[in-house]
Amino acid sequence: MKNIIFFLLISSAFLFSRCKTSKAITKAIAPIDSTIVAPIKTAIDSVILINSTKTILDKSTIDYKTFSAKIKLDIETSKGKKPDLVANVRMIKDSAVWISISASIINIEVFRALITKDSVILIDKQEKEVHYRSLDYLQELTDIPFDLKTIQNLLVGNAIFFNSENITVKKYESQLLIASVGNEFKNLITLLTPQNWLQQSKLADVDVLQNRTADFTYDDYKKYNNFYFAERRQIIVSEKNKLDVKMNFKQYEFNKDLSVIFNVPKNYKKK
Repeated sequence: MKNIIFFLLISSAFLFSRCKTSKAITKAIAPIDSTIVAPIKTAIDSVILINSTKTILDKSTIDYKTFSAKIKLDIETSKGKKPDLVANVRMIKDSAVWISISASIINIEVFRALITKDSVILIDKQEKEVHYRSLDYLQELTDIPFDLKTIQNLLVGNAIFFNSENITVKKYESQLLIASVGNEFKNLITLLTPQNWLQQSKLADVDVLQNRTADFTYDDYKKYNNFYFAERRQIIVSEKNKLDVKMNFKQYEFNKDLSVIFNVPKNYKKK
């Protein structure tokens, strides 16, 4: 459980697995009836669609200064379902992520973490230990190029590992399918139109020898001020190492004053 929580807190390793075989990103989503495809007649039409899609993506990205949330977590691995957890999150954009994890059955805090641009501090309240790690160390451990911005985008509901400068677009009656290729990952995003809600994101490795894959889905959108927020998320990793993480956002607020003060008990053992 400690390893699962540790990687959950940094929003990293459990999102990906090294699969036995590689799958093309274009086959990552369920087929859609080709009869409803809006045809792109010329190269000019294609450029117009790509440019308009970039504008849509920019407008649908959640911008904020601070974010706080209470999240119910359901985690299931190939070894079975894990105990239900509750995460309380506080974030200051481009500065810090503060997370407290409690066991929902006994309602007792078991872990607390602080993530900054270059470090992670994890307090294990059960073992009375404190772990100090660099973000670089965690990137090496997981072989995933996570930084603070990516972790924050994951928690707030923005697309991650998406290169908007290198995209192709297919337009359907009620969806936009947007494929991008970055340095590390291919990303196939599905936007639900006309709301322009992020519905699905499928990641696959550019390097076929790595074979890391992940499937993110976003659902139950509710309006918050001038944008919409997905209250339910799911992350699925299949193939050799199954992982299914459901995130249900019970409470959340944006742009409120909050504190990320992080005190380490003096009697805790350093690890």
